[in-house]
Amino acid sequence: MIYQQKKVPQTGLRAKITDVYRQDEASALMPLIAEATMPPEIVTKIQQTARALVVAVRAKRLGKGGLDAFMYQYHLSSEEGIALMCLAEALLRIPDKETQDKLIRDKLSEADWKSYSGKSDSMFVNAATWGLMLTGKIYNWDELSAKNLWGNLRKFTARR
Repeated sequence: MIYQQKKVPQTGLRAKITDVYRQDEASALMPLIAEATMPPEIVTKIQQTARALVVAVRAKRLGKGGLDAFMYQYHLSSEEGIALMCLAEALLRIPDKETQDKLIRDKLSEADWKSYSGKSDSMFVNAATWGLMLTGKIYNWDELSAKNLWGNLRKFTARR
């Protein structure tokens, strides 16, 4: 038995979809863009509301500690903030440990973490900063072992 497809009547929305099934993208978007355009006064009001919301959220979150304090310390207008953001994004995509280690070494060793040391009111941020300074100084993680870790830490802190 051969299956024959029934023709469905082309009415309403189905007819509109069929009409534009293989339409050129640019010509399909032009009327939609025109329809989605808002009057300037509405755009201004949306921008003002968004700005007020961002200011209010930032004001409530400052001084709360934790990750917010960390993000405030290493904002994206600093080289260190950009390095951390690039590192976080790249580590999500890098599958192998060797490449991850190279990236960490590259991103963390060149930043000026010392200039941030002790500058935050947050103990979390100051501890993280110390960790970033330490990570940036230790290049070969394979050489570290339980027996020489404390010696390496003493050497590192003695130079500060």
